[in-house]
Amino acid sequence: MRILGYLDHPILKITVFKTDTRLSIKFENSNFEQTYKFRPTEQTNSLNELQKLVDETFIARVMDHFQQMEQDFEAAFQRNFPEDEDDDFPAII
Repeated sequence: MRILGYLDHPILKITVFKTDTRLSIKFENSNFEQTYKFRPTEQTNSLNELQKLVDETFIARVMDHFQQMEQDFEAAFQRNFPEDEDDDFPAII
């Protein structure tokens, strides 16, 4: 796998990877990442064409997914590590 290039975005790091049979577009924010893998076509064979694919609507959906991932992680954390648990330390008055 090699890095084909990067797509500019003010918030996300967007990296495009290429293998012999697949293209991957990886989106990263500060805490999570999403990767979309697909077979290249005539329309998606260059970095410029992939820039067209990753339009404002696509980015908006990616951001929605990041928000949902954050909520899912926070809910799992709260379920498994509730703040109300008693610890072994005495209360300091």
